[in-house]
Order: sequence, then structure tokens, then C-alpha cells
Amino acid sequence: MKAQDYPSALQGLIGQLKRMPGIGSRGAERLALWFLQQGRNESATLAHALLLANEEVGYCPDCGFFSHRGHSCSACTDPERDARQICVVEQPTDVLPIERCGLYRGLYHCLGGKISPLDGIMPEDLAVKKLIARVSERQGCEVILAVGSDVEGEATALYLRGELLPLNCRVSRLAQGMPAGAGLGHADTVTLMRALEGRQLI
Repeated sequence: MKAQDYPSALQGLIGQLKRMPGIGSRGAERLALWFLQQGRNESATLAHALLLANEEVGYCPDCGFFSHRGHSCSACTDPERDARQICVVEQPTDVLPIERCGLYRGLYHCLGGKISPLDGIMPEDLAVKKLIARVSERQGCEVILAVGSDVEGEATALYLRGELLPLNCRVSRLAQGMPAGAGLGHADTVTLMRALEGRQLI
């Protein structure tokens, strides 16, 4: 006797959804069934939104953040932004957490990753040359390195510092240490070390 299973079209949809980050087999199955149960209009709306985003969304030619294809992003075209500050992040998705804190009013630069020789990612694979060109145009600016604190992030920060310091700019790094509301018992050694190094007078 042949075991009952979903029709091939539904299996194909589940398979495509399963390829998305953070979605496993069960989650893909639930999503696929939900779309089927919502009817043709919901599926068509999603398909249209996906196609539209794919056609119209690109990367800012200046900083690398998401923008309308072929156009600079809203931060790069905002005359009220402080062009003497450039915050360097690994990925475009790292920009919004900084924006949402509401304190930073400078520009951004998305590297497109971090140096990781084991993964075959070297400085020339990142947007380092473009960063150097932008900093060279802004003598005396501050470059804020907002890359991760893992091994690859540290290597990236050290490399960028060496490339940027000869350009007559200030290079700073985001403070790292104890998160708000956390106790010492929950902190690892590296976090405690960073917190001690970055201590401030009160």
C-alpha cells in the first residue's frame, strides 16, 4: 500500500520554504499549509511583494545599505547627517539596530562580511577599498568600527585600523562589556575583560 503524502506541488513549496534561514521542516510545512488555507489572493500578494522587492531593492552605491535600485539610501542623501562620522558594520542588517537607538547621526559603511581566511574571505572580498576612498575624502573624520567581537570581527577591526590610521582620521571601536540588566554570574570571561577595560569614572 502506498503511503499518503502531500501533492508534489505542495512538497515543492515546502522544500523552497525550508531553504529560508531559521525555517525548519515543520515550520516550512506550517507556512505552506497556511498560505494554501488563506486562498489564492494571499499567495498572489506574497508573490507580488517578493517580485517587487527583487526588482526594486538594491544596495546604496555609497554605503552598501539597502536602497531603491540605482539610488543612494536616505542616510547618504540626508544633508542633516554628520558626514564627519562613518560607522562601519559587517552587513546592511547591522545598520538598523544602531539607527533605532536614536543616538547616532552620522553615515554608515557596510563591509559585506568580515575577514575569515578559513572561509576564504579576505580583505579584498570586502568593501574595504571603497571605505578607504570615502575616508580619504573626509580628512579628520571619525571611523567607528562596529564589527563583531568574535575572532573574525577582531581580525577585521585590527586590519581596518592599520589601513585607516595613516589617512588622518580617528578610529574608534564600539564599547563592549556588560549588557544592561545582566549580573556578573551570567558574563563570560571575554565580556568581563571588555567591561573592565572600558570602565568609566562616575
